[in-house]
Amino acid sequence: MNAGIFAMALVASSPECEGLKNDMIALEIYLQDKSDHKEHCPEIKWEQPDIEVYKKTLKSQLPEGCIKK
Repeated sequence: MNAGIFAMALVASSPECEGLKNDMIALEIYLQDKSDHKEHCPEIKWEQPDIEVYKKTLKSQLPEGCIKK
């Protein structure tokens, strides 16, 4: 393994990168929830939680009864 690839592997596994990865996943779920609520269940009153909730749980926060069809 050459030094460049080894260095990239070390950086990719660093705690900072793991945090960034989780933030990106949380943002993706947050935006998907926003879109899914509008598309699948706009009649259900729902105030979307802050992005920090998504960062902690890394799962959808859609209200019960708002199911993708």
